[in-house]
Amino acid sequence: MQLIYTNSSGGSITLAYSRPFFIEQIDGTGAVQNILNTQKGVNQDGVTLLSKDLDIRQITLQGTILAYSKLEIMNYRKQMIQAFNPKLSGTLTYIYEGGQKIIPCEIYMAPVFSGINFISEKLLITLNCMSPYWEDLEQIRADIALWVGEFEFPLEIVSSGIEMGMRQPSLIVDVDNTGDVECGMVVQFTALAALTNPSLLNVNTQEYIKINKTMVAGEVINISTGFGNKRITSSLNGITTNAINFIDLNSTFLQLSVGDNLFRYNADTNIDNLVVALYFTPQYLGV
Repeated sequence: MQLIYTNSSGGSITLAYSRPFFIEQIDGTGAVQNILNTQKGVNQDGVTLLSKDLDIRQITLQGTILAYSKLEIMNYRKQMIQAFNPKLSGTLTYIYEGGQKIIPCEIYMAPVFSGINFISEKLLITLNCMSPYWEDLEQIRADIALWVGEFEFPLEIVSSGIEMGMRQPSLIVDVDNTGDVECGMVVQFTALAALTNPSLLNVNTQEYIKINKTMVAGEVINISTGFGNKRITSSLNGITTNAINFIDLNSTFLQLSVGDNLFRYNADTNIDNLVVALYFTPQYLGV
């Protein structure tokens, strides 16, 4: 098992079952407090549940600095203080048997040192994670509509010609969210040639997101649906502009439910010129 803390300036510290930063205990990687918002009426027995949401995640790291001299101890202390700078945001990567997860965090309590001697010193660090969810290290890409290349070497041209590529035949694709909770995503529309009004429909809920715009060859529209990060941009010839004003007013910023999600893409004209991809990172309640 390893814990890697990396701050926003690139400074990094690895804690493991080895020198010099020996991890002894980690708390807070599992369940977090569920906050129940309730309302009580006059003469009501019990309360009425209005909503529920998860609190922030607090992670506590306890360990020991192991060294061969007091000078080494002091140098390792300096490394810890620089890496766990409370003025900088950071991420904690948890590497364990069978997987690895990452979570953004802030320093709640910078390294506290105690019990110094010539070869070891205890340390305590507390991190607060504004979002309680662990995430996979890499985004998942799901291609909804694409062209599949058929041109390859060695090349043999027959009298009937050669197929350079083929259009993915299905308009409906299943996207599997392996996380514990629903999550946002980035919907990417790419125009191979001119088309109008691309859209993506959730077949199960009948919710959709649609961009009322004529796209030209090479244009890419990115729609971010994550909580607190909803935006739409258009990129063409290296220039990115805000495209939120092109959204259809009945649109929904689609979310990925846990498990299977059926999506159907569309365009009002020239649908074969549309390439659609989804990017998302599953979120987990604990590790």
